[in-house]
Amino acid sequence: MELVRGLHNLQPRHHGCALTIGNFDGVHLGHQAMLDTLCINAERLGVPPALLTFEPHPLEALRPEQAPTRITPLRDKLAALADTPLARVLVARFGPDLSGMSAEAFIETLLIERLGVRFLLIGDDFRFGRGRAGDFTMLAEAAERHGFELDRLETLATEDGERISSTRVRGALAEGDLAEAEDLLGRPYVLSGRVVRGDAIGRQLGFRTANIAFRPNQRPALGGIFTVSVEGVADRPLPAVANVGTRPAVGGRKHLLEVHLLDWQGTLYGCHLKVRFLQRLRAEWHFDSLDALSAQIGRDVGQAQALFAENPL
Repeated sequence: MELVRGLHNLQPRHHGCALTIGNFDGVHLGHQAMLDTLCINAERLGVPPALLTFEPHPLEALRPEQAPTRITPLRDKLAALADTPLARVLVARFGPDLSGMSAEAFIETLLIERLGVRFLLIGDDFRFGRGRAGDFTMLAEAAERHGFELDRLETLATEDGERISSTRVRGALAEGDLAEAEDLLGRPYVLSGRVVRGDAIGRQLGFRTANIAFRPNQRPALGGIFTVSVEGVADRPLPAVANVGTRPAVGGRKHLLEVHLLDWQGTLYGCHLKVRFLQRLRAEWHFDSLDALSAQIGRDVGQAQALFAENPL
């Protein structure tokens, strides 16, 4: 899968494709069905299947306080997309230029002149252009005018009739229902990232952690204390306990993923870790003292060790 970062990196060879557009947060089973349909039509037309997505999420850029939580940060979204038949992913920076682009310019300049769209597949709620003025009717008129094919895919539903959506995945993760999230995603829930230096609070508490930061204005879709498995340290997944949140007990404000590896010692700064979430132990709580926090972490670690003893990795 070719990754094109930024509209300025589009080349003449990128002209001509079957395209879908959207945030694709989570790359859940509904998204995967959409990509399957896209790739079938791309093969029929003899053009590469491509996806246009945005970073940051438009609401993170325009109204951060209203932005949805993130199921998959960009790195994890791209990893999930790499497992699909897509030939190309274009990540467009959502900033003033793109947010100010009219719906007409989005079609004429980007879709037609730059990308040469031959087939366009959109979701049932897709809007585009300044003020979200563009809709399916406008695209249908453009398709007739420029001679590209247009299709709209209805939302996929599970056997119980509930639609599969990023909103539903976020709800499952917020409730700590990892089994439900896995059913909707079609894979275990994973977060990954590079270990950064923290404030060494974990060391003071007697439980060293590897810290992975989230980007500004991004809030993770889940929170609390979890048992996890960690890849990227040894030649096999290692058992660990993870905290996702803002660490209210130590006055934290930024969202952070903290991972404490069980029965393992070493330096992980700069390592890229893949953290698979297994079971939620509890919510993130406030504590009146570091001693109280340390005691609770000890209980969390003990509970995790017991769970891993019953269900080894």
